[in-house]
Amino acid sequence: MNRCFVDTNLFIRYLTNDDPGLADRVGQLLDDAAAGNVQLVTTELVIAETVWVLESSYRLKHDQIAPLVRGILATAGLEVINGDLIGRALVMYAFHNIDFVDSYIAALMEKQGIQDIYSYDRKHLARLKSVNRKEP
Repeated sequence: MNRCFVDTNLFIRYLTNDDPGLADRVGQLLDDAAAGNVQLVTTELVIAETVWVLESSYRLKHDQIAPLVRGILATAGLEVINGDLIGRALVMYAFHNIDFVDSYIAALMEKQGIQDIYSYDRKHLARLKSVNRKEP
């Protein structure tokens, strides 16, 4: 089976439907993946960029973005590298109103059994009780 990487712009077209023709083509590609005709692969960096574009260009809020990204994670025929971490990060992102990358870092720390982080970020990381922020 042919494996193909999926870039951010395809998710943006599909999720926003800002270009219905392109969104329909992405929908067909996702249908092909669900049918087993192609295996799609993406990574956490693509998901992070998707979140950033939805926030910055489309002005969506955390509680609007999280279900969209969960939909990506649940797409049949799409492998999201480190999807388990993204899923955990989405919980922190939506419920603690922190940046997605910070939530991903916290999810990775949790998975690795790390509680302490060196950071000057007082705003976002302080919202997470599982993270002990330190400054050098």
